[in-house]
Amino acid sequence: MQIENHHDNLVLDFFIGIGVFFKGIAVSFIRGIKNFFVTFCKRFMDGGFPVKMSHLIMGFGNFYYKQIIKGFIYLVFQAGFIAFMVLCPRVNDTPFGYKALVNFTTLGTNPGDILSKADNSMLMMLFGVVTMGIIVLFFLLYLGSLNSAYKAECDKRKNGRALTFGEDIKLLMDNNFHVTLLTPTFIGVSVFTIMPTVFMIFIAFTNFDSMHQGEILLDWVGFENIAALFTRSGEIGQRFLPVLGWTLTWTVFATFTCYFGGIFLGIMINMKGVRFKVLWRTIFILTIAMPQFVSLLAVRALLGELGPFNILLMNLGITSEPISFLANSDNVLRTRITIILTNFWIGVPYTLLMTTGILMNIPGDLYEAARIDGAGKFKILVKITMPYIIFVTTPYLISSFVGNFNSFNVIYLLTGGGPRAPGGYVAGTTDLLVTWLYKLSIDEREYNLGAVIGIMTFICTSVITLITYRRSKAYKEEDAFQ
Repeated sequence: MQIENHHDNLVLDFFIGIGVFFKGIAVSFIRGIKNFFVTFCKRFMDGGFPVKMSHLIMGFGNFYYKQIIKGFIYLVFQAGFIAFMVLCPRVNDTPFGYKALVNFTTLGTNPGDILSKADNSMLMMLFGVVTMGIIVLFFLLYLGSLNSAYKAECDKRKNGRALTFGEDIKLLMDNNFHVTLLTPTFIGVSVFTIMPTVFMIFIAFTNFDSMHQGEILLDWVGFENIAALFTRSGEIGQRFLPVLGWTLTWTVFATFTCYFGGIFLGIMINMKGVRFKVLWRTIFILTIAMPQFVSLLAVRALLGELGPFNILLMNLGITSEPISFLANSDNVLRTRITIILTNFWIGVPYTLLMTTGILMNIPGDLYEAARIDGAGKFKILVKITMPYIIFVTTPYLISSFVGNFNSFNVIYLLTGGGPRAPGGYVAGTTDLLVTWLYKLSIDEREYNLGAVIGIMTFICTSVITLITYRRSKAYKEEDAFQ
């Protein structure tokens, strides 16, 4: 009971932090919208006739200022977008364009019969998301055409002519080379990351569960699935806070044990007078030389009821019967401690290697000056070594925190989420949000609930990453140790 209360308090503090964070996001968003409209209106008012006409016909300003190729490219994109939206090309009898937006609002109305094929709700949702993504990309291209026309007009006023297409290409290879490199990345992230994420988010607002599979039409249910998280009704309501509490607890212990444990080992091995430094490093590195899933399965076999560790305990007379350390244990605390220790054994070499590299690059003059001023070993450690290591490794610490929050392999391969929670719930007592999401989606086919858990996981990791990094010295004082 005390563990659950601790989890509830941890979760409450966490959600308060999320609220403060999103308040700041909302303020910044409103300010950004305001600045956008101010800039948009100012450009329209300050621009001449070609710029104003570019608001209706993309590339008009470029044509006017003799940028024929660039104007033609913008015009082709505008014509193609209009044709796409109006003609509504079809794939598997499901349309894109404006019809995809109409279908997105209903997710289909025809259940199908002998004479007609049923509407495919999933395709309608997917094509609706793709169409909205194309609209957003076109809007960004539209803003780019306005900026291009306005820049051509400014160049004409200042230099007597606008840049030629060849000069624009040279700029993309020189001063604007970052645009050349980042544009394919932006498109790839939009297609393969943002749009699938948006699609998953929309699933959370439908009734796409185990009872609605195959050709059955889906319906929008609003915030019903998300509200179930906080109503304490059903499995997702009963298990969400305990699972989130254990996820945060696990993340804190798994991150800081490996982080500070690796720093401690790195400092100990690199101390003057320690012999066989290469040997000690090699021993720890062997842990990560082997694939992680092999190491985890080996640990599960070693700690099993019939494994070598239990046999050794019984042969030494320490126990009279096997002890369950993992999924079959009747002591949840023992299982959780076992998982954290196993993760420490697997994860500490990464920090050890990083610490070793950092210690070798700390200027020796700092230590020499500290010794001359009378600083002892402990004071040097606290005032020089640790601040330097933490400053350099803060981004790694944050990424480790997020990685442990989504640590699927360790939990799934060691315990599979067990021991089971009272009441026969899908989420066991060691399940993290990510393993619970997997079970709901793959095993139970409760895709809408899995999407809700995915949204919460995304919110938690993004909030943690942004808040901790922006408050760290590595962000505020990035030039301090240069």
